[in-house]
Amino acid sequence: MLIKTYGSAVFGVNALTITIEVSIGGGNRYHIVGLPDNAIKESLRRVESAIQSAGLKMPRQKIVINLAPANIRKEGSAYDLPIAIGILAASGQIESPEVDKYFIMGELSLDGGLQPIKGALPIAIQARVAEFKGFILPKDNSREAAIVSDLEVYGMQNLKEVVSFFNGSEKKEPVFVNARDEFLNHTSNYEQDFSDVRGQENIKRALEIAAAGGHNLILIGPPGAGKTMLAKRLPTILPPLSIREALETTKIHSVAGKLNATESLMTERPFRSPHHTISDMALVGGGVNPQPGEISLAHNGVLFLDELPEFKRSVLEVMRQPLEDRCVTISRSRLSVEYPASFMLIASMNPCPCGFYNHPEKECICAPGIVQKYLSKISGPLLDRIDLHVEVTPVNFNELTSAAETEKSVDIRRRVIAARRIQENRFRANNNLHYNAQMSPNMVRNICQIGNTGQNLIKSAMEKLGLSARAYNRILKVSRTIADLAESEEIKLEHLAEAIHYRSLDRDSWTG
Repeated sequence: MLIKTYGSAVFGVNALTITIEVSIGGGNRYHIVGLPDNAIKESLRRVESAIQSAGLKMPRQKIVINLAPANIRKEGSAYDLPIAIGILAASGQIESPEVDKYFIMGELSLDGGLQPIKGALPIAIQARVAEFKGFILPKDNSREAAIVSDLEVYGMQNLKEVVSFFNGSEKKEPVFVNARDEFLNHTSNYEQDFSDVRGQENIKRALEIAAAGGHNLILIGPPGAGKTMLAKRLPTILPPLSIREALETTKIHSVAGKLNATESLMTERPFRSPHHTISDMALVGGGVNPQPGEISLAHNGVLFLDELPEFKRSVLEVMRQPLEDRCVTISRSRLSVEYPASFMLIASMNPCPCGFYNHPEKECICAPGIVQKYLSKISGPLLDRIDLHVEVTPVNFNELTSAAETEKSVDIRRRVIAARRIQENRFRANNNLHYNAQMSPNMVRNICQIGNTGQNLIKSAMEKLGLSARAYNRILKVSRTIADLAESEEIKLEHLAEAIHYRSLDRDSWTG
């Protein structure tokens, strides 16, 4: 007897329908075909034990299982459950005619329990697109899949529950999650706040500009000056995620298996802070079975690289293309997948190995030339892609112990949202553009108009600092953001001068 069940394979952040065909006939051997990986080839041992643990019978006949389309490689243990249901239906232990109306996915334990899977959200979206009635999956993934509307989602704890559901002996209510309520109720649950930071008003200003325009930023200063503290509070002033951005971000984290059982929709912008020992592949993504890396997990959020010169140079260089294209393509001999990677890069570093170069009070003990060697660990092309270079100085005792109230994140965020709203109106004709940092060079020329006086100012700065054409465009983008924060239609000289000021690492004083 031939039975068909349906599951899905995830490629990148999208899913594809997979048909699991189960045929039982004469003989006594088990076969799985259709380009399965080792985890799927081993599945029949798990399936057999799970079926027996559920009080059912594993057929002692020839079983052929085909995963179609056969030209696409299938990976992972999530096909255990549709294979088991197919075997039970083909052997007459499940008599429901609706087995082929559901997507079924889940890894089976030997006792019949269901283990969580990766990519539940994109699979649920594919189930709705393919017009399936519902999606049956492990309970731990049910809330994540239930945010997809017009799809019945059933979270199951074990194989026995699934069999009872199809045989009609157990009534199961679909999991319901109101995506809009879930989204609105958890958009500003941050533990940190900018009011915790004493002093550093110029750094707060730079972070506000970065947040308003989506610009990359690097903080340079001695140990204990507050670089990490400031960076960790950046998400608190970024605009809330839109529903579209929340779904995009959740899909990536779902594919990577980073969502827990209580999460259904990511409502806060991600903040990723990998250690400096990270590998190239872990940062940009990849592997034998390609998975998203840290730059994709930071999509629509912040990637914070603390102690930037300590990262391997090869790791930093692989970020250059994603910083420009805002996506990363991972190519293998059999497939190519693309992950979105539109993130804000925030980096921090000491000015030298001892940390006290240019310190107002402490003396640098590094040997001559060491500062230049230390800074040269970061390539010029990478620095060109960082819009704001900000020097952080230590907070003095009076500011640190002051009882005066400092500005809260919610107040800064209000100004950032107002500036972003101006940018949304500016780019409303282009669905792929949302803020100034995403502008192409051609758009910069058309939108960031400056007069003759402004041209002379930026010309003088470029000649003195030796800036590249890319740095020129970055200065214009930042000045446009500063003008947006001031609600000015024109880029004024003070806006341009402030933008030029944020190029610390281009100055002669940082060459050592």
